[in-house]
Amino acid sequence: MFKGILKRAVATAVVAASVFLAVIFLGVAVFYALQLMTTPLGAAAITFGLFALTALIVALVFLKRAGGDDEDEEEEPEGLAGKILHMVRERPVIGVVGGLGAAFLLLRNPALAAIVAGMVADRKMEHRGYGRRRRR
Repeated sequence: MFKGILKRAVATAVVAASVFLAVIFLGVAVFYALQLMTTPLGAAAITFGLFALTALIVALVFLKRAGGDDEDEEEEPEGLAGKILHMVRERPVIGVVGGLGAAFLLLRNPALAAIVAGMVADRKMEHRGYGRRRRR
C-alpha cells in the first residue's frame, strides 16, 4: 500500500516538473522568436504579456467553475452575432483565441480592416437615425 502511494507521488512530481520545464522552454522559444522581429526588451515585454494573459484566462476559467453556480445554460439566441456572443460568454478561451485571430487578420490586411470599420460605422449611423435624415 505504501509503495503504491509513493509511486503515485513520484509520478505526480515527475509530471509536474515536466510541465513546469515545458512552460519555461515555451517562454524561451517565444522570446527568441519575437527577438528576431523586435528588440530584446520588446520581445521580453510581449512574452511577459502573453504569459500573464494566459494565466489570467486560466484563473478566470477555473474561478468561474469553482463558483458553484449550477445555472442552466440559457438557450442559444438566433442570428450569427447572438450565437457568437453566447459562445464567447460560455467559453471565454474560444472568444480570446477568436479575437486574437481576427486581430491578426485585420493587422495583416489593412484593406479588410477598412471594410470592417466602414461596415461598423454605417451600421451605427443607421442605428442612431442618421441614415434616415440624409435620405430626405
